[in-house]
Amino acid sequence: MAQQLLMPKATAVWLVDNTALSFDQIALFCKLHPLEVKAIADGEASQGIKGLDPINTGQLSREEISAAEANPEVKLKLSEPKVRVPETKRKGPRYTPVSKRQDRPNAILWLVRNHPELKDAQVSRLVGTTKSTIEQIRGRTHWNAANLTPMDPVTLGLCTQIDLDLEVERAAKTRGAVPASEHGSVLVSARETEVATPVDDDGEKEIDADAVFAKLTSMKRTEPEEDEDV
Repeated sequence: MAQQLLMPKATAVWLVDNTALSFDQIALFCKLHPLEVKAIADGEASQGIKGLDPINTGQLSREEISAAEANPEVKLKLSEPKVRVPETKRKGPRYTPVSKRQDRPNAILWLVRNHPELKDAQVSRLVGTTKSTIEQIRGRTHWNAANLTPMDPVTLGLCTQIDLDLEVERAAKTRGAVPASEHGSVLVSARETEVATPVDDDGEKEIDADAVFAKLTSMKRTEPEEDEDV
């Protein structure tokens, strides 16, 4: 992406007021018409615009301006930025490498079977597919449905475990409580499976010996005494 001058008119106002550059030099640098620069100098245009110092913004150096002032033939050039801001990526479906695109139907089948709570948009975000493909796999009308095998998209490298957990948690919040009849039919996120109930070293709950002894004692006291033979 080509570097562009910040606020051209404000920069032109500053150059007119603070340098001896020609109108043509300023116009060429700021991509304005020379007559527009002349109108700025005469106070006929851009009267409400505050000048922007291109030196402070790092777009011009003092040496560059001095050299251009000394020679009207010198053209001003933008300085190289010290920090390059990465371009914002366009929002859209996740890009899937060509080598992994053949695995997407298997990943979709795994997701719709193990996480039926996920919406089509969520599945699309995870594996980079279309809504029509998801519907075909859900309805078993996909052209290759007979040969598909459910495969974890994380294992296939189509998404990360963090991405999958995030979508599962979002779906759980939207869906609400899972009916008791469906417990065990839906996978939970990896984060939830890491939480375990504390048990003792033998895998059993610790027994309170004092409580057991007290219970036995109370049972013994309430038993009726047998009649003695006379």
